[in-house]
Amino acid sequence: MKKVLSSIALSLSLIIITTFIFNCGPTPTAAPEVVVDPLRFSEAMADFKSADSLKKPRPNSVLFVGSSSIRGWKTLSADFPELHVLNRGFGGSHMSDLIYFMDDIVFPYRPNAILVYEGDNDIADGKTPEVILRDYNIFVSGVLEKWPTKPIFFISIKPSLARVDYLESMARANALIKARTEEIENLYYIDVFTPMLGEDGTPRTDIFGHDGLHMNKAGYALWTKIIRDELGI
Repeated sequence: MKKVLSSIALSLSLIIITTFIFNCGPTPTAAPEVVVDPLRFSEAMADFKSADSLKKPRPNSVLFVGSSSIRGWKTLSADFPELHVLNRGFGGSHMSDLIYFMDDIVFPYRPNAILVYEGDNDIADGKTPEVILRDYNIFVSGVLEKWPTKPIFFISIKPSLARVDYLESMARANALIKARTEEIENLYYIDVFTPMLGEDGTPRTDIFGHDGLHMNKAGYALWTKIIRDELGI
C-alpha cells in the first residue's frame, strides 16, 4: 500500500513539475513589426527639391502623394485639366515613409486637397492592416493639426495580378481605413479596389502592364473616372 501511495505521489510530483515548466516557458510573442528605412528615399526627396527650385509649385494645388501608382501617373495633369495638380509620388514607399517626409512633400505646398495612395507595398512587405491603419491615423493627425479643414482622400489599396495572394489583407486594410474616414470630417475614401476586380473576384487582366503590378493606360483611365466622380468634377 505504501508503495502504491509512493508511486502516486511521485506521478503527481512529475505532473506538477512538468506543468510548471510548461507554463513558465517562453511566452509566444507576436511577429516583430516590419521596419523600413525612409532615408532610402533621400535622393528622391533631393530631386523634388531641385525641381521645386527650378519651378516653384503653385500653391492651392491638389497634391497627389504615395507610391509608384502615383509616381507612374504620367498623364495626371491631362486627366484633371480643371485642377492644378502636383505629383509627389515616390515608388516603393510605405505610409511610414510618407509620414517621415511630410515636411518635404506635403507641408511646403499648401495644397487645397491631398490624395494619398499608400499601403500596397506595406502589405507586400509584411505589415499588417492594423499597422497601416495606425500609420494612416498618424499621417492624418499631422495634416489636420496644421490644417484642420484640409480634405484628405485615401485612394484604396488596389488589387493586382502580381499581388493576388495579398488580396485579403488589402481588403482588410481598406475596410479599416474606410471606417476611419467615416468617423472624421474632411476624410474621404475612394474605392478603386472593387472596380479593379473582375466578375470572378480576381484582378482584371486588362488594366495592368506586363509586370502585373503597375497599371497601364486603361488602368489609369479607370482611376481617373472614379476619382473625378469622387471629387465632383
